Amino acid sequence: MLRTFLPFVLVGLGSMLGGMARYCMTLLTQNIAVFSNPYGTLISNTAGCLVVGLIAGISGKTELLSTEMRLLLATGFCGGFTTMSSFVYELAQFVQDKEFYYASFYFTATLAGAGLAFTVGLLLSELVLR
Repeated sequence: MLRTFLPFVLVGLGSMLGGMARYCMTLLTQNIAVFSNPYGTLISNTAGCLVVGLIAGISGKTELLSTEMRLLLATGFCGGFTTMSSFVYELAQFVQDKEFYYASFYFTATLAGAGLAFTVGLLLSELVLR
């Protein structure tokens, strides 16, 4: 019973901590006045992809991270820290307000940044494992 319950606890704990960290990121970045971009979500999504890239790179080549640690960090923490729902909501707000330039920038920056960050995470895992 404990063996099947523990993964749920690890994912739940990680998600809670990731969600709290994402909220802190939003609070820390809410006064950046370059333009009305939701930087907290952008940074959270990009940083989360970097961490998932590191975890994937390390887990794919070593036994350093147990299944439980991957559940806590990747599924839980990064799942709670990154947020597709916030991204879509904020993107829709730009479109609704007819701020198509900001919507395009935010869409491109988020997707390109997340893909690039994941790739950098994989590359960093190579350096860490040397």
